[in-house]
Amino acid sequence: MSRALLDFVVPWLVDYPDEVVITEAEGEGGEVVFELTVHPDDMGKVIGKNGRIIRSLRSLARASGGHDGAPVMVEVVD
Repeated sequence: MSRALLDFVVPWLVDYPDEVVITEAEGEGGEVVFELTVHPDDMGKVIGKNGRIIRSLRSLARASGGHDGAPVMVEVVD
């Protein structure tokens, strides 16, 4: 569910939605890690002023739930 939410929301935040890539991996502690790769010009839009946007995305992803109740993390990759 978190993946579908990120797939829907993130392209609406950026100027280059075709360059949004979301990969899913398993972290060391068993958490689900979503890595967002966006166009360099869109990095600021995804992070937001003082990190407000990325914090909101992380909250939404956690609220929508991970796989089998596993914790969810969202990271922006350079």
